[in-house]
Amino acid sequence: MGRCRRCGANSLFISDRIGLCADCIREAFEEEKEAILLLHREARRRDGLPPEVPRGGSVRCQFCFHRCEIPEGERGFCGVYENVGGRIRPRTGGMRQGFVSWYHDPLPTNCCAAWVCPGCSESGYPQYSYAPGPEYGYRNLAVFYEACNFDCLFCQNWTYRRRAKGRGSDTEELVQAVDRTTSCICFFGGDPTPQAVHALLAAREALKREEGRILRICWETNGGASPSLLRGMAQVSLQSGGCIKVDLKCWSEEMSYALCGVSNRSSLENFRTLATYHKLRPDPPFLIASTLLVPGYVDDYEVSQIARFIASLDPSIPYTLLAFHPDFLLTDLPPTPREYAYRCLDEAKRAGLKNVHLGNVHLLW
Repeated sequence: MGRCRRCGANSLFISDRIGLCADCIREAFEEEKEAILLLHREARRRDGLPPEVPRGGSVRCQFCFHRCEIPEGERGFCGVYENVGGRIRPRTGGMRQGFVSWYHDPLPTNCCAAWVCPGCSESGYPQYSYAPGPEYGYRNLAVFYEACNFDCLFCQNWTYRRRAKGRGSDTEELVQAVDRTTSCICFFGGDPTPQAVHALLAAREALKREEGRILRICWETNGGASPSLLRGMAQVSLQSGGCIKVDLKCWSEEMSYALCGVSNRSSLENFRTLATYHKLRPDPPFLIASTLLVPGYVDDYEVSQIARFIASLDPSIPYTLLAFHPDFLLTDLPPTPREYAYRCLDEAKRAGLKNVHLGNVHLLW
């Protein structure tokens, strides 16, 4: 049971770590902003990451929406790039090296887009899929990037924050992991955005080497890439039959700062851009949205606003709501309640979306 320090409300769905209820975050953000961001800064310092987006430095990084202005000898927000002698350099050892690991995941898998993707459903066959249903006998190459340009208190993969050290893995090593049973490559993390150049180099080399057969390129991302990188990501997915899965974490910017430590405005604008690509290839779906139902914070208001936004762009864009599992700094919240999840699902449908799905239902209570 948590307590809101502003309005005094007590609820299972108020995190003592955050110390505020959702309504107070949205209604009194400016009053509480410093305390909210202090939580993020302290957690980042403990994990050896820059506490906030650097400003006033001599060089500007161009890889994501932060456009970090990095002082000499210091790092950008994601921790991947640093200012060395007035130039942006990756700490991995070069653009062909990345803080990354990978593994093969037999299809069908538990991807958040599994219900509509060519590897796990009937979509995309025969042009982009080896089977009219799940691609049994084939595998997804799951590529995990150990960096992120968000700072989510609920991160389900937070341990990467303490692993991204030393020299990175070369793109050639990654391409060599693609074998004849690999029908798709999924870049996720963390988030692939900070190291999207590495991912794009590997994707293009793999597609060239495997030319003439099905090999889909997919992304799971917060949508915060720079416009030029976003176009590159979109093009390889559009051409290969892959998809871009954008995690729209919340609607209100105040909630984004509270939960993720950063603004979500650029992610929403990038999603708007990606929706134009979705119209070019509706089958298999090019663009999929997802939202993690963090109880008490990502509530029916947040979901209804996200769903209306998606529907205004294209009501055929698939939208997945995912059940929350307590992790990282939000272990004081319960899993998503069943009634809470279905209420959010109803809101998404009411907004006019044609393809809405509830995932991770085994986590509901």
